[in-house]
Amino acid sequence: MKKSEIIMELKKQGVVAVIRGNSLEEGIGISKACIAGGLTAIEMAYTNANASEIIKQLSEMYKDHKEVCIGAGTVLDAPTARMAILAGAKYIVSPSFDYDTAVLCNRYGIPYIPGCMTIKEIITAMEAGSEIIKLFPGSAFGPGYVGAIKAPLPQVSLMVTGGVKLDNLDQWFKAGVDAIGVGGELNKLGEAGQFEEITRIASEYVKKASEARQ
Repeated sequence: MKKSEIIMELKKQGVVAVIRGNSLEEGIGISKACIAGGLTAIEMAYTNANASEIIKQLSEMYKDHKEVCIGAGTVLDAPTARMAILAGAKYIVSPSFDYDTAVLCNRYGIPYIPGCMTIKEIITAMEAGSEIIKLFPGSAFGPGYVGAIKAPLPQVSLMVTGGVKLDNLDQWFKAGVDAIGVGGELNKLGEAGQFEEITRIASEYVKKASEARQ
């Protein structure tokens, strides 16, 4: 898919699963369980030493499933972004903005979603080509902060990660975000090997996000 198509798909889905895991098997297992529950936007974090291989294997597994978007998260620099892209990542997510990473992603036609907190950070990221900005960590400010950002920047597309749960996701969507990132409870269940429960919760996220956006 082209950059614009990937961005449209992420906005359409509205929920991104932030997967970590402590091993290759765990990362793949959690991801597959999420996808089975309909949560098909996967952000594989580079806190897992096997992230590149996981992205590569997942990209191959789901190459015929257009709705499955495998991306990379916790990408701190351009070299890591390039590794992720070569492994098959369709989008790159960072906890903060990095100019060199933005340049590299633009070069390869890949969406770059950097974490920002302030208006200045958001504007800097937008000027560098980022079409979706990640508000991170969401737990630091709450849904009301979205309105404060949208007032001077009504054109900005936002994804919030950190502190988003089943019982508050509707507040974030009502506040005006385009997508949410979730992962805490999914990763804890993965560590415990409870993959069927991950699938159940993933389907709940998809359902509640759909209801919240109507």
